[in-house]
Amino acid sequence: MAGTRDGAVHGRWWRAPAARTGVGAAAAAAVLVLGACSGGDGGGGEPEMRLGDSGLMAAVDPPDTGPEGFTPAEVAGIAINVPEGWEVQSEGDSLCMTPPGQAACAYGSVRLVARAAANHPQGWPNEGEAFRDENGWAANTDNCRSLNTAASGNIGVEGATLTVSDFFEDHADGLTSHHAEWEVRCVNGENFEVRMWFLPISDVLLYVWSADPQYDEVYTAIAASMDTTGYRG
Repeated sequence: MAGTRDGAVHGRWWRAPAARTGVGAAAAAAVLVLGACSGGDGGGGEPEMRLGDSGLMAAVDPPDTGPEGFTPAEVAGIAINVPEGWEVQSEGDSLCMTPPGQAACAYGSVRLVARAAANHPQGWPNEGEAFRDENGWAANTDNCRSLNTAASGNIGVEGATLTVSDFFEDHADGLTSHHAEWEVRCVNGENFEVRMWFLPISDVLLYVWSADPQYDEVYTAIAASMDTTGYRG
């Protein structure tokens, strides 16, 4: 694919344990509150981004302890580290981690999706290379996702600016994803940021639905931990 480089768990819901004393700054912040990139085969899918429904998820015991301040998780053979204290949901090819105090899979959350575009009705984010487009931050760009409006879902969007469009080379498996960030303006004057790491060939998406600024370093640490070695596409 031009311009790119490529170098299951069902119905689960658990909360990573609280972080231990002495975690680094990124991990501690997590407690307080994605080819030319792939060796895997392309596949498909990610349903439209929307608020999660934790009530539909069955409880499950957390996995073994991971790096200090993080707990390992896995979906479709893709391994990733979850900040301790964050709530985790998984269903089919999708895993979502949500910071404390927020609605599941909404503000501040991070979603990992295998076969993202292949399973999405509109082929997002790969169709037309939306992952590098000014308005490619979502399949449906109608609704504001700022902290004050995410729950209501009825505030419109004025426009978006693609502020970052580059390559992320620090994933744990050595692959390189396309990294993008958007600043989105709402009609009520509020703004929010969307972040994405995407492996177009493997069709693996790591997506920050609406970034919480206090987790800047945490988001990067999560992205760096992503390992698709066990993913078969």
